[in-house]
Amino acid sequence: MSVVEERPGADPGVRIVVRPLGNPLPLGFLALTVATFAVAMLQLQVLAPSDGRVVALGILGLTVPLQLIACVLGFLARDPVAGTGMGILAGTWAGVALALLSSPPGTRSLGLGVLLLCSAVAMLVPTAAASSKLAGMVVMGLSAARFALTGLAQLTGAPAWFTVAGWTGVVLGAVAAYAALAFELEDVRHASVLPVGRRAMGADTMTAPAQVQLGSVGREAGVRQQL
Repeated sequence: MSVVEERPGADPGVRIVVRPLGNPLPLGFLALTVATFAVAMLQLQVLAPSDGRVVALGILGLTVPLQLIACVLGFLARDPVAGTGMGILAGTWAGVALALLSSPPGTRSLGLGVLLLCSAVAMLVPTAAASSKLAGMVVMGLSAARFALTGLAQLTGAPAWFTVAGWTGVVLGAVAAYAALAFELEDVRHASVLPVGRRAMGADTMTAPAQVQLGSVGREAGVRQQL
């Protein structure tokens, strides 16, 4: 659809064309579920350390590319929180997978620990900005906690940290799967079916007219003169 720019002094003939896109969050969250649950099974010793190579290949073949797609679609949909969060998740899981592939089974890596702690801090940015979608904020916040705990486990080598990180990964997988289902049902039925905690500016996302929701599109990145 096209939206007329109504700012004072704007050329009344200028129109902004918005291309409809599907919500990429279900794709990214389901990919996250696979990675976090699989690594949790390694940390909780449900899987043998020798299975780490298979887990790593699965992450590189499924989680990383799907989250990169979700990252790109998030920015195209003018949602910097989705784009930023999915991008950081994709890069971090790629690092985890490559570390699993390049290290002997069952060993820890101080370098991976530092990487995960840095990624945890980075994930706090989209988490803080996702306040209008509580489900998304919880998934990203738990991802930050999951990375931080795994980083501490890698740095200290303490079994207790691996156990806590593993169970946090299981909880994250369950929450991410729920959020994916809730957002997927929203897109299919064009109405909220399961609670996702939309509030503040996102409270009327599924009910407000398009003209109301797109009223500020002229001030978004990609439309305004500078980022």
